[in-house]
Amino acid sequence: EVLSEYAEQITEFYSESTANFVLDVLCTATNVIFTEPYYRWQIIEEDPDDNKFADLAISATADGLITFDKHFNVFKKLPFPKLNVVHPQKFSTFLANYQ
Repeated sequence: EVLSEYAEQITEFYSESTANFVLDVLCTATNVIFTEPYYRWQIIEEDPDDNKFADLAISATADGLITFDKHFNVFKKLPFPKLNVVHPQKFSTFLANYQ
């Protein structure tokens, strides 16, 4: 479901061939871990379709979820489940300082 969303968004912004390339990389990269969330939290009420990303990040105990989507700001107010939502600009700054 998440890979389909990635393909849709990448195709919309770039091209189908770019989407296929990115999916191929994700499916073959040794540092990508596929997981399936077994619990659906249904926390994001404003756009329920976003919940699949939150559920996946929570089940994978991800360090954070990088997004422009303001619907994920609901996690800033929740004590549990904890999900660190990071704006892409902040993540970009982090990467620049990391190198």
